[in-house]
Amino acid sequence: MDRTACVEVPALPLQVLVLRRPGWTTGPVAVVDRDHPHGRVLWANARARHQGVAPSMRYVTALAAEPGLRAATVPPAEVARWRHRILRRLLRFTPGVEPWEADPGVFWLDASGLGRLHPEPARWAAGIRRELAGLGLAGRVAVGFTRCGTLAAVRSGRARIRVLRSPGEEAAGVRGAPLARLGAEPGLAAELGALGVRTAGDLLALPAASLAERFGPAARALHRFVSGRGELPLQPIAPPEPLGVGAVIEPPEADLHRLVFRIKGLLDQMLGRMGGRGMLLAELGVHLRLEGGAVRTERLRPAAPTGDARQLMNLVHLRLAGAGVPAGVEEVVLSGRAVPARPTQAGLFQADPRRDPGAALRALARVRAELGEGAVVRARLAGRHLPEARFAWEPLEDLPPARPREVALRPLVRRILDRPAPLAEPAGQTRGGYVVSGGWWGRGTHREYRFVRLAGGEILWAFHDRARGRWFRQGAVE
Repeated sequence: MDRTACVEVPALPLQVLVLRRPGWTTGPVAVVDRDHPHGRVLWANARARHQGVAPSMRYVTALAAEPGLRAATVPPAEVARWRHRILRRLLRFTPGVEPWEADPGVFWLDASGLGRLHPEPARWAAGIRRELAGLGLAGRVAVGFTRCGTLAAVRSGRARIRVLRSPGEEAAGVRGAPLARLGAEPGLAAELGALGVRTAGDLLALPAASLAERFGPAARALHRFVSGRGELPLQPIAPPEPLGVGAVIEPPEADLHRLVFRIKGLLDQMLGRMGGRGMLLAELGVHLRLEGGAVRTERLRPAAPTGDARQLMNLVHLRLAGAGVPAGVEEVVLSGRAVPARPTQAGLFQADPRRDPGAALRALARVRAELGEGAVVRARLAGRHLPEARFAWEPLEDLPPARPREVALRPLVRRILDRPAPLAEPAGQTRGGYVVSGGWWGRGTHREYRFVRLAGGEILWAFHDRARGRWFRQGAVE
């Protein structure tokens, strides 16, 4: 009998956020669709839900329910990268893995034919959980017979591993499962709940045709999923073919131009293989094995996924020329991350924009290649109380379009130093004044801020640190 397993990484975007912010592990945390008071809560952890924070709630309402809530956005691209990382780990246990489009943290695995290798399904499932734990993720695994049955099992109770012994045991679990647990849309689940239809058993008692006529195709799809009628075999994603190519260099090479020429030949092989599969290169890894066994790795990202060897070799040359070619390169290996090529269609009327966003992204990619990944960043607001800690730097993945607006009066710009600089007691005119205090759990902070206009017209933003009894320059106004 065919076996199917379901692996769930509960609230994957929320787990990704906590991995990004380790200090948020113990408090109420939520993922929002945008960092704005009117943003919507998408995911909330148990502590936040206990205080009344719920998905679809406005961010400002959630803060009213739990003032200590910490929230941030998790871009879909970041979730997709983690999903791909999980997929690659799951492929170590079976060649058949089907992700669920309705939830980024749910995967179905083909567990048929693994009895000789893994006679005990529970131990096989425990290996999957250990693999997820290696990524820093918590997961649950259920081994059963159908998609719906294993999904109901993996989401029922607190058991991290469940092995269903028979189809009858699985069917009984499905009948008692709430519809929301089986992927029903919140609006549909609420409509059916108003009629007393709350579990899969209640839904199966209704005629499918009438259900679809009254509630639409979503209800029909849910009924079909729960009943298992006409269920197709798993539709696994094909395991990604390795993109790596390499060559041994004899004698070892130390000349930049000859080394780049060797790399170009390998890159042409890789791009040719990818082009035949309709893929583009999103990231290129250059691994250099040096004399003595040491390995140096450089990772390069073009402005957008591409199959243009010239553009990629430009980045390789910039990186190697900037970082220097180590003496004695014995072997070169190229690896890459490929993505499917998207079909494009030329427009009927060719626009001639004053600015080319693609050219700007290519320029930034060259800067990253020459100076490193940390050279192109943008400021992100952070929930801290000290001015120098209220922003953090994160890599710039995309360049949003400029939205200039006309202003009647040119605004002043306040520039902030990364670290406050010592300042002699200001002798100019001072205006304004507000106090920043806190940090009672440590040394404590008490700063009295002023705007200081110097004799030459320069405006400083400074503060007096009461604990130290000194003045510091926080920034300037231009």
